[in-house]
Amino acid sequence: MSPSRQMVYGLIALFTLALTLGLLSALGKPTPAAASTAWWGLLLCAGAVMTLDAWRLSRLPSPALQRSLPGHLALGRWQEVRLQLHAAPVGPMRVDIFDHVPVGMTLQHLPQSVRLLPGEHCEISYQLCPDQRGHFRFDNCELRLHSPLGLWRQRRLLSLTSQTRVFPDFTRLHGAPLMAVDSWLSRLGVRQQPRRGLGLDFHQLREFREGDTLRQIDWKATARKRAPIAREYQDERDQQILLMLDCGRRMRSQDGTYSHFDHALNASLLLAYTALRQGDALGLYTFATEQPRFLPPGKGQSQLSALLNGSYDLINTRQPADFMQAASDVLRKQKRRALVIVLSNLRDEDDENLLGAVRQLSQRHRVLVVSLRESVLDELRERPLRTFEDALAYCGTMDYLSARSRLHERLQAQKVPVLDARPQELGPALISRYLAWKKAGSF
Repeated sequence: MSPSRQMVYGLIALFTLALTLGLLSALGKPTPAAASTAWWGLLLCAGAVMTLDAWRLSRLPSPALQRSLPGHLALGRWQEVRLQLHAAPVGPMRVDIFDHVPVGMTLQHLPQSVRLLPGEHCEISYQLCPDQRGHFRFDNCELRLHSPLGLWRQRRLLSLTSQTRVFPDFTRLHGAPLMAVDSWLSRLGVRQQPRRGLGLDFHQLREFREGDTLRQIDWKATARKRAPIAREYQDERDQQILLMLDCGRRMRSQDGTYSHFDHALNASLLLAYTALRQGDALGLYTFATEQPRFLPPGKGQSQLSALLNGSYDLINTRQPADFMQAASDVLRKQKRRALVIVLSNLRDEDDENLLGAVRQLSQRHRVLVVSLRESVLDELRERPLRTFEDALAYCGTMDYLSARSRLHERLQAQKVPVLDARPQELGPALISRYLAWKKAGSF
């Protein structure tokens, strides 16, 4: 229990009055005899009032409290949390509220102050933004009750347990069904290449239309119907895609608000959403972590939920990436031919380990290596050279980029395509490459 500002001001006034009386007495100035008596009377009354007010505050029951917290939050997105207070029927009270949020979250619009009448219900809200993925637990909420006369404040910590999970930024995924897939991809910056020909899977028979080719005609159906009937094809819908996500130390580079790992995870979920909408099966394998995770390729909305539930608590570790071990695990787990997409941040020291892993994977699967490039490298390369330090930074940057380019060229010499992209551009670039290969039947 602590004194309020109102009580502090009252005590300062009493002290000032006592100091004035003392100075007058010390200076030999006559003071009314009743002044000293009145001061002592005021002091005794103030003490009695403060004691009574403190006793009444200690007897006040805490309001009942409930927290309405979404079970799923999106990383980096502001969400609303509501607190409901239910006052006991004992008298009006003023309450200050502050919610104890876990480490890794930012909040706004707290603390708040409310005045409750006897038996009244009140609801307040504040904004919460997660800065980290994972599982979070809310344990306590803090209340500060003001005494009936406003002389005292008492801090009370109420146990109020809630739990939530923070997923990668999937709000864009949930908004996508509201528009056509092509329009959604266009808004993301995805450029779909023109179709080179017909799809590979038979879709249906229909009447011959202007623009159809002769090879589309189904002659048996034409003979039965005595009218031209054409076959209609569609892109293959039963492809297997496996994302190999590097969780190691090379993905800890920070680019903007998020690390390369978070950028790669968000891009993976965008690709998963697109591929599942296209009828393909997609899975996930993580490496450079203590417990590698493998989610077999699957289809449908349930697979997207499984991907979110299986990846929301992934941790970016400090372990080095062992591409050979990861390739051996994938070959043992993924028997059917698939498009294997390796997401990492390649370095020149990866030469032999990465090339050996890619050779193993290419014997059974189609492989795409995605290499994230730090945006700061492009900035250093384009910065004007004004000082000797600028020249050193430029030379070091060009040497590093040259080493990366040599590694990419060695991979391409092994007929392994490489997608080199900045983290902010990774999602659209990855989806564009996937759609181009799908339309060309290049899996």
